[in-house]
Amino acid sequence: MDVLKASPTIVYSPYIPTTTRNKSQFSKPIFHNLNLQLPCFTRNGSKSRLFTTLSSSPISTTESIEPPMPEVEAEVGKERFDWYSQWYPVMPVCDLDKRVPHGKKVLGLDLVVWWDKNENEWKVFDDTCPHRLAPLSEGRIDQWGRLQCVYHGWCFGGNGDCKIIPQAPVDGPPVHTFKKACVAVYPSVVQHDIVWVWPNADPQYKDIITKKKPPYIPVLDDPSFSKLMGNRDIPYGYEVLVENLMDPAHVPYAHYGLMRTRTPTVKVDREGGRPLDMKVKKLDINGFLGKQDWGSSNFIAPCIFHAFADVEVDQENGSATSSEIVKAPPPNRRLSLIFMCVPVSPGNSRLIWTFPRNFGVWIDKIVPRWIFHIGQNLILDSDLYLLHVEERKIMEIGATSWQKACFVPTKSDALVVGFRRWFNKYAGGEIDWKGKYSGALPPSPPREQLMDRYWSHVVNCKSCNTAHKGLKALEVILQIMSVGLIGIVAVTKQNMISMVVKTTMVSMAIVCFAASKWLAHFIYKNFHYHDYNHAFV
Repeated sequence: MDVLKASPTIVYSPYIPTTTRNKSQFSKPIFHNLNLQLPCFTRNGSKSRLFTTLSSSPISTTESIEPPMPEVEAEVGKERFDWYSQWYPVMPVCDLDKRVPHGKKVLGLDLVVWWDKNENEWKVFDDTCPHRLAPLSEGRIDQWGRLQCVYHGWCFGGNGDCKIIPQAPVDGPPVHTFKKACVAVYPSVVQHDIVWVWPNADPQYKDIITKKKPPYIPVLDDPSFSKLMGNRDIPYGYEVLVENLMDPAHVPYAHYGLMRTRTPTVKVDREGGRPLDMKVKKLDINGFLGKQDWGSSNFIAPCIFHAFADVEVDQENGSATSSEIVKAPPPNRRLSLIFMCVPVSPGNSRLIWTFPRNFGVWIDKIVPRWIFHIGQNLILDSDLYLLHVEERKIMEIGATSWQKACFVPTKSDALVVGFRRWFNKYAGGEIDWKGKYSGALPPSPPREQLMDRYWSHVVNCKSCNTAHKGLKALEVILQIMSVGLIGIVAVTKQNMISMVVKTTMVSMAIVCFAASKWLAHFIYKNFHYHDYNHAFV
């Protein structure tokens, strides 16, 4: 998951350190007398009491959670989380094509995201033409910069107003001006190079951006940090996605061989699992703060999980590694993990990720994004099937009975328990789908379809899509070269070319054929389907 390495298979874990130290270096607690300044988050321009600066000194908290805990059941409190009064990330701008409309789903709402060149901004509409309810995302943007439904040609401006109904007589009543001819427009804004949407098209929220803004993460606006982004549609629900990202204890096991972790002093198994000291503090309706032995984290309800750790320089080779530190070297080197988890529908979610860092920034300028995405997608795949099945088991017992069925006696599960407590206490243990879904999960598809990368990521990632097309073209070229060389040798008279030339051409043909086969396997494995069998790792 670490973006510091371009290798698609070995990725350094940001959760735990990758360098080794002698015993004397641990004579004192890692964070002893260390004032670790954490990023400050703001909502609506003012600093929220939830996102205050942490230090190693004692902090007064509204709630402190350490497993084991009392049963986490649905609680009916005075405060109730309103899912439709929040900003949601839709897609990174880098993965949106201004030439075409894009269909996306958030909170069960079908949306179309498109570039309005007349107003020079991204727009988010209801993905439904008012005429016969055809999806506008299957339409096009015409030469005048209007969103056109390709079913009957109705066109819409940036405010959702219908500009033309081709079937309406020119000398007849202006039916295109009727209110029923308009498309619902959702408030939207671009922040941190991501399109955000407010999932309520009621006119009273038209200017909601002046009253409430998306969560602001300063590191994403800091030009000294790299911030390559990725996105993927996930075939399990929002709750399971969030709690999995909050759980570093699964990394040595579910991602074995993919993310390098620190070898514990006492190794109890092959993978090197170890106790983790984790705590949740200041839990309220807006989320909570987390404290780990490697750094700290924030859950900003409902979408953002931000973990951050200091980074030290390996003195032997000068490389930067994510690690617990005793003293931060000047200048301060920082690494963050930012995950944005979007509820899509029951059993489906979307993940947007970025790992900003203020060192090795040059790497991102020369290594294309798709190289990093190969390794990051493999990490997502390595526990995808586990989580898909786990979600169905949770659904069988009921989400509000989660802790009755799950045994979570150690501190390593503190953030997961904290999230479940927030989810049950403030959201009643469920996402408000506004009655659109019954709550039942969709049927489980075959494993190869479940773990398909092409439709869940490649088509939605500009870098990977471009690489996929280029590599497929190269595969075809190699095949043509192979056949062409053999053909030349076959039709050429024996005395026209020497045996050496013939041998060379046949050898080149064989190499081209072998290369095309290898490339076809590489494309399928990295852009379509790569299974992960834990039994043989």
